[in-house]
Amino acid sequence: MLREGKGMNILLSSVVEVINLVFQIYIFIVIARAIVSWVSPDPYNPIVRFLYSATEPPLRWLRRMLPLQFGGVDLSPLVLLLALTLLRRLIFALLGQLF
Repeated sequence: MLREGKGMNILLSSVVEVINLVFQIYIFIVIARAIVSWVSPDPYNPIVRFLYSATEPPLRWLRRMLPLQFGGVDLSPLVLLLALTLLRRLIFALLGQLF
């Protein structure tokens, strides 16, 4: 039988891995959205619709808060990627201090 301390370490490690996986998947979704925006995709394609619906809410919020378009280039995906990376590091630092 596992001791309580060791069981908590395994649980915490699993939670950290799941959080990391969620952040990585969403970062790849944002990158895919940025790449798709460079070409003229079919707006009715289910993959394109998923990419836009998964990323548009935070990107729309960023565009409202910060003017991130320079010469027709939208930099909001880059800022979102930076924010996600910083948020992930902050969460892991806080989890590291708690446990």
